Amino acid sequence: MAAPFVQLTRQVSAPESAAPPAAVVPSFRPPRKPSWLKVKAPGGSSYLHIKRMMRELDLHTVCEEARCPNIGECWEHKAATFMILGDVCTRNCAYCAVSHGTPKAFDPAEPVRLADAVAQMGLEHVVITSVDRDDLDNGGAEAFAGCIIEIRKRLPATSVEVLIPDFKGSDTALRIVMDAKPDILNHNLETAERLYRLARPGGRYERALRLLATARAMDASALTKSGIILGMGEEWDEIVTCLSDLRRSDVNIVTLGQYLRPSDAHLPVVRYYTPAEFDELAAIGMRMGFTHIQASPLTRSSYHAWEQKQAASSDTRPRAA
Repeated sequence: MAAPFVQLTRQVSAPESAAPPAAVVPSFRPPRKPSWLKVKAPGGSSYLHIKRMMRELDLHTVCEEARCPNIGECWEHKAATFMILGDVCTRNCAYCAVSHGTPKAFDPAEPVRLADAVAQMGLEHVVITSVDRDDLDNGGAEAFAGCIIEIRKRLPATSVEVLIPDFKGSDTALRIVMDAKPDILNHNLETAERLYRLARPGGRYERALRLLATARAMDASALTKSGIILGMGEEWDEIVTCLSDLRRSDVNIVTLGQYLRPSDAHLPVVRYYTPAEFDELAAIGMRMGFTHIQASPLTRSSYHAWEQKQAASSDTRPRAA
């Protein structure tokens, strides 16, 4: 089952003597958003409480910055994905809504503020991610480690998941994070290798896979996780290849979700996958031997992350959600 490609063509100028060309009709029109992607607007009491707390503590969440469609559901369940190291990324991925440019200086006190927020919320599972900080020597690895350490001081029983950048392939930076003993080490593969130059020009497909394999080698007791977003022009077989490559990198947990275009300046949606297709991909992943697969149109990397951690830790058999 193949997803259609977006083909870009260049119009050749006609000779002056020729008749003016007819209007050019674009060969590609974005598909209409299906009904299963509609979600209720956020606004419950827990949502408003968490939003106010984030502003008071000068913290950021990827839920807001990436315009996640699940923000209302997750915040009502008192679950949020914290985004450290500011809200400006040094890279410019063509699918991502996070701002890019020159970030602010590194704030060494941020891990303490984040841990205070986690304690106030009484979270049992915390997800921490960041923008890319290629301007820092270790890409911000010390901040991830600091957050893990500070949370454990306040809530020793709380599990911590970190969704890290690729650190430009630095094993030194990865070691800093792994030595802090996260319960889950997550790095998203995002898309097929063929689309990396278009969608993720600052990243490298093989570098992402090597990081995940190295993390498992550094600490076999830690769970590893990765995610793929579908709909940017990949072929069905390329998705299966991504899953196979992640399994060879000894990844435990995989998330599969639908790409939603943040704005007209971002890559268009080439295709919307149906819930049945997500189920089929989850079944394929189960047969490959993943511990847990979360696959649905609205799935994001940290969607129901607390359930993923519990399922992956308690059952080594392949599982899909």
